[in-house]
Amino acid sequence: MNYEFTNPDKIMVGTRGEVGNRLFLLQCRQDHRLVILKLEKMQLAQLAQWVGQVVETLGRPGHLPDDFTLEAEYEVDFAVGDIAMAVDEERQRIDVTFEDVEEEHSALISMTKEWAGGLAIAITRLIEVGRPPCPLCAGPLDPRGHDCPRTNGHRPPIR
Repeated sequence: MNYEFTNPDKIMVGTRGEVGNRLFLLQCRQDHRLVILKLEKMQLAQLAQWVGQVVETLGRPGHLPDDFTLEAEYEVDFAVGDIAMAVDEERQRIDVTFEDVEEEHSALISMTKEWAGGLAIAITRLIEVGRPPCPLCAGPLDPRGHDCPRTNGHRPPIR
């Protein structure tokens, strides 16, 4: 199934679960249609970085939306594998396509630079409240201990 949101009413991002065991979700609503995508933390971080860079090239956005709270719990439509982005400078829109890991589904979300800028900020805030990255391998530091692959198990990471 392919989902297409050319003028979304709302884009939402958030998590379910405890830090260290969170499920990262992106929701998009247009009229009565809703798609819920499961992403990895690093996919969201990269998306925020890409979108932030594109918004800079499109010029200063107007008022940024500030409510990115997830809607009530629904079933995930699919887990995201590949993410592609295109910029329509004439329309001042950013098109992001999310492909299913099994390549059976896709979702196209076309957003204004205002929605994109707000989304990049919301994702960055969401990621920053998680576990800090290891300074050696960039993997998440676990309070119960971290077996850093860069140390080959010989010493704990530098904090």
